Amino acid sequence: MELFSAWLERARGVEPDDVTAMALATADLKGRPSVRMVLLKRADERGFVFYTHSTSPKGLDLAANPRAALCFHWAKSEQQVRIEGPVVTVADAEADDYFATRPRLSQIGAWASGQSQPMRGRFELERAVVQAGLEFGAGPVLRPPNWHGYRVVPERIEFWQQRPFRHHDRRVFVREGATWRAEWLFP
Repeated sequence: MELFSAWLERARGVEPDDVTAMALATADLKGRPSVRMVLLKRADERGFVFYTHSTSPKGLDLAANPRAALCFHWAKSEQQVRIEGPVVTVADAEADDYFATRPRLSQIGAWASGQSQPMRGRFELERAVVQAGLEFGAGPVLRPPNWHGYRVVPERIEFWQQRPFRHHDRRVFVREGATWRAEWLFP
């Protein structure tokens, strides 16, 4: 995690876009893969956390098959980090704490959105945002019951550094119980 934190900080200094953007790959019970971009909200010794609706395709995939892979790619840094492991939901208190830090309109949007469900047009979303806003008035917006945090608990983390002539550095860390085994990989 120290190496990941160092690479993330380096990327913050040179990347033009959001360095917390990561590809999240899941698979349903039939093994059909799906990948999309999400934002990393926390990384520590327990794992890598992102938030979404449990009723979204990714939430449904994780309920059926609680394993995932993540990939960070920082083009200007010429680095990539891949993470694989089981997924657990974060505690309600942790999700509530994070939800409370979000901008109010993002909180209201979490209530208004039937994430990934068909809608007739943009006006349907705008109307749902107004309705949710009226329901909460000036009071606090609580976390929706279907909006959760998910933690990818790393079993494998690979660090890739681009080098000339495709002689890239690849170092993988594999969790073995409470310890990590490290090895170099051919590019």
